[in-house]
Amino acid sequence: MAEKIAQDAKNAQNAIVNVAVDAMGGDNAPAEVVKGAVDAINQDKRIKVFLVGKEPLVAEELKKYTYNPEQVEVVHAEEVIEMSEPPVNAIRKKKDSSIVKGMHMVKDGVCDAFVSAGSTGAVLVGGQVIVGRIRGVERPPLAPLIPTADGVALLIDCGANVDARASHLVQFAKMGSVYMQHVVGIPNPRVGIVNIGAEEEKGNALVKETYPLLKNCPEINFIGSVEARDIPAGAADVVVCEAFVGNVILKMYEGVGGVLLSKVKSGMKTSLRSMIGGMLVKPALKKTLKSFDTEQYGGAPLLGLNGLVVKTHGSSKAIEICNSILQCQTFKEQAINDRIREQIVLADQA
Repeated sequence: MAEKIAQDAKNAQNAIVNVAVDAMGGDNAPAEVVKGAVDAINQDKRIKVFLVGKEPLVAEELKKYTYNPEQVEVVHAEEVIEMSEPPVNAIRKKKDSSIVKGMHMVKDGVCDAFVSAGSTGAVLVGGQVIVGRIRGVERPPLAPLIPTADGVALLIDCGANVDARASHLVQFAKMGSVYMQHVVGIPNPRVGIVNIGAEEEKGNALVKETYPLLKNCPEINFIGSVEARDIPAGAADVVVCEAFVGNVILKMYEGVGGVLLSKVKSGMKTSLRSMIGGMLVKPALKKTLKSFDTEQYGGAPLLGLNGLVVKTHGSSKAIEICNSILQCQTFKEQAINDRIREQIVLADQA
């Protein structure tokens, strides 16, 4: 099976990747979504985008840009699932919504991936109910890349499974390892479980139950517990936790990053000397701060589904939409779903 996956990945390198994009999802839709989509296809000729949403609004936005029309198709969807709607009811009732239509395009094989900045709940429900889980995957986790001193780490899970079990976390570790190795290019990625101390006996009931399972899992490179303060330093490549903890970590990351950036900018304006110094260090500082901007890494893939679903922030601007679409190319090129099937299904059979 490994040889077949490698061959399929090789064949996919020059293939067109079809990405359905929720043009109506998020705080800045459709303007920023359309701009991000156009930026993506102008960067990569192997991508075709299907903008799913209210056609008159999407078409009006497209008039602002220059692009290859063969790489864009508008798919009309009359309804929009709002952020405040109960996700299960919305998925069931709003069949003509941009999220439901986009998900069905992945399920039916029209598209390889779906990207949305819309309702997180609706995307999670739609991913499982419409696209469906890979056989053997118990729970699909949301897994964003977060910046570290050494590059990036995968935070898994950050919002999909608040009440996860130990077996779920083991699968998260396996799927995260596949992603980091084949998408990010880190050989033998280090896997750590979020804990309140480095000692094996520490942690809540879930961590204590999961730790020995990860320790005895031959498919991953488990390095033990990782404290939250060590995550930004790059202590692990795959950071495993249940969604409540993961979401707190992610939101704290984003909040602290925003405050630090604001403090640095205001500090440079306190005096003439600081303004002159700020001008001198601005190029290097800008490059450094950019590496800690989560928008640079795209959205969070919902791993373990039969097709790729990527959830971006509700406040996403064009750059995050663009990067989320571009990562779909790498996902298909590296045959990530097939590699996850191999890890989960074959490992369980063994």
